[in-house]
Amino acid sequence: MTIQEELQATISDMVQPGKGILAADESTPTITKRFQAVGIECNESTRRAYRQLLLTTPGVGEFIAGVILFEETLAQQADDGTPLPELARRAGIVPGIKVDKGLTALANAPGDKITQGLDGLAERLAGYKEQGARFAKWRAVYPIGPANPTALGIQTNAEVLARYAAICQEAGIVPIVEPEVLIDGDHGIAQSEAVVEAAQNEVFAALKRHRVRLEYMILKPSMVVPGKACATKASPEEVAERTVRILRRTVPAAVPSVNFLSGGLSPQEASANLNAMNAGYSNLPWLLSFSYARALQEPPMATWQGKAENIGAAQAAFIKRARLNGLAQRGQYQAAMEQD
Repeated sequence: MTIQEELQATISDMVQPGKGILAADESTPTITKRFQAVGIECNESTRRAYRQLLLTTPGVGEFIAGVILFEETLAQQADDGTPLPELARRAGIVPGIKVDKGLTALANAPGDKITQGLDGLAERLAGYKEQGARFAKWRAVYPIGPANPTALGIQTNAEVLARYAAICQEAGIVPIVEPEVLIDGDHGIAQSEAVVEAAQNEVFAALKRHRVRLEYMILKPSMVVPGKACATKASPEEVAERTVRILRRTVPAAVPSVNFLSGGLSPQEASANLNAMNAGYSNLPWLLSFSYARALQEPPMATWQGKAENIGAAQAAFIKRARLNGLAQRGQYQAAMEQD
């Protein structure tokens, strides 16, 4: 199989109506915080058990087409010795891998961050591919404040995202490009919209410079929402209107799928906003779907609590959220379904 055929096969498997991506790639510090919040001890064993729980949920492949794994998870095995990426494949889910190495301060751009990890990326991708990964994810962040993001921050993060995407495609790995506009702060939705537009414009200019094939990538953007401390909240319909408007301005039609991050939204908000886009707008060139972490995992993690006797109930909570987001992808979600 040629590199192009590999990339196309992965896109075909991941971009499917009614399905999205599970982001289970939390770093050890992040999952430690989330475990501690619900009383779960965080160690290699509990992290493995939890991610096994997700991947062995009956019927999960009906709503989840891809799973982003942390490097540790890619090498772990289920109780019966099956590699966790193989569990995903058996469920009809494409395994992927988070490849960035986290954030550091960007010089000469106070308040902005840059993502590390380009050094040695090609070599690491070759190893991840041998372990079963078929796609990768790289996250850039854009804080909103009185002086942020700076023009330098927007430009530099776009350049790094494009370099990462080009390296991935050369290795036969589909890149998920994630320019996350943070919701921390009291900024209004109009300011958020302006930053999302500027960031995405710069990202696609950089992707073009680096000759990234847009047909073989997935965009993982932020929805246009106000800051979480903003006094004025936005309805799902307003979020949908502003988000789709910016997608139309910035994202070429060649991109096959836009899989939104939940970025601090509640599970219900994430589903309602995605549904409003798919119910309110037709004939868009991209599939509009989800790539959620907390908005899919918050209920099952709280239900599980690290106890074997809670696995069934936790899996039921997980498949419910996966199903509701699958319906939102089709524009068929209703808030009343939360009570079922």
